[in-house]
Amino acid sequence: MKDSAQTHHHIDGRSVAARILNACRTFIEENGPIGRLVSVSIGDVPEIAVYVRNQERGAARANLPFETQFWHGDITQDEAKAKIQRMNDDAEVLGIILQRPVPDHINLRSLQSAIHPLKDVEGMNPASIGNIVYSDVALAPCTAAASVELIKETGLDLKGLEVVMIGHSEIVGKPAAMMLMAEGATVTVCHHLTRSVAMHSRRADVVVVAVGIPHFLGPDMIKPGAAVIDIGINQIDGPDGTPKIVGDVDTDAVGDIAGWITPVPGGVGPVTVAILMRNATVAHQRQVAAGWMD
Repeated sequence: MKDSAQTHHHIDGRSVAARILNACRTFIEENGPIGRLVSVSIGDVPEIAVYVRNQERGAARANLPFETQFWHGDITQDEAKAKIQRMNDDAEVLGIILQRPVPDHINLRSLQSAIHPLKDVEGMNPASIGNIVYSDVALAPCTAAASVELIKETGLDLKGLEVVMIGHSEIVGKPAAMMLMAEGATVTVCHHLTRSVAMHSRRADVVVVAVGIPHFLGPDMIKPGAAVIDIGINQIDGPDGTPKIVGDVDTDAVGDIAGWITPVPGGVGPVTVAILMRNATVAHQRQVAAGWMD
């Protein structure tokens, strides 16, 4: 159990998410109705259910209509693309969420590319990710954007801030690094070929971890007072054999050293869902600007 002196270092993702969702709700009250989000799940993948449920709850809190579609697992690539194209052409569809994973015969990147950039509320279309290079981050991948939002929550000035990003995936590490550079941070990206991750992370003002390895980041890998953003979601067996969710950070040990730390669960996850809803309001504004609706 953390004492009060340590607990205040935790960045409460739920309160950050609530603030974002309240802003979305206000926007919709002033500008709505703004169409519906459509969640697409392909095949029977039980682990998707929790993500869909969290997104549905977030949409309800933002007062955004949310529709779930479940496509049969043997749908062909062409059939799936045709369905997406029909949603692209449907003015009542505000945004499309393509749940992952998809069946092996489906080319995920191709389907993500089929979603029109102005309906790409997840920020997964290559055009959306490419825009980040030009500092257009309004429709960025949600988890990457959530990590930046949580760094801002510390009150640290991002201009000139030393940030080490551990993990270089296309949907988290790379876009997060580019978004932070757009904010003026100095960013080092570490990955599986980095010779000494700790050599880099120990000098950082902020360490962001997204590697999918339970308790990867230990207290010897950060400098005192650093902010630690834990994007990992890993399931392990607890002491009594019951499955539990942990991050990529050894939270208890690192929390004694860090200035700020995000808990798992309750850190990046809620903010990721809230960013998805904020992206929906941005998509609406851009669709209006493009002349798609009145």
